[in-house]
Amino acid sequence: MIVRHPWPPVFDERSEVLILGTIPSPASLRAGFPYGHPQNCFWHVLSEVLGEEEPAPDPASRREFLLRSRVALWDVLRSCEIDGASDGSIRNPEFNDFREIMGSAPIRAIFATGKAATRLFNSGCAAGAGMEATYLPSTSPANRRMRSDPAFMERWSLVRRALEDKKEAV
Repeated sequence: MIVRHPWPPVFDERSEVLILGTIPSPASLRAGFPYGHPQNCFWHVLSEVLGEEEPAPDPASRREFLLRSRVALWDVLRSCEIDGASDGSIRNPEFNDFREIMGSAPIRAIFATGKAATRLFNSGCAAGAGMEATYLPSTSPANRRMRSDPAFMERWSLVRRALEDKKEAV
């Protein structure tokens, strides 16, 4: 199936960290916002590492949470062929253009959720964005067993550290 990205990036002039997925899953497309699968722990994990209350599961609350937290959110791909939500099945990827975000927000660190998003961004977008993405473990329901690994939350805490450290990017 061909998936075309339906949403603009979430960011404003205060966004300092950019978090990227690969492309919206079928569940996210139905929910109308990124990481919309009810079993995806993205919103729980991000709120936990930032020490914030988890936002309500609606697009407006989640957008407000991101902007208040100085976190920009988007996806690496504008479109691709994909089987369901399996990043391993991605074919014919077309990349999003990150110039608007990078030119409008003081982004100091870019993170990508999952190995495919990290690889795709670093190979297809990093040069244009002016920096590479740092890998974060996926919060997908397919990766739930990793959530119990202490290294999972340690890795995700890089987001908080990037926001706290004004002088040194991750």
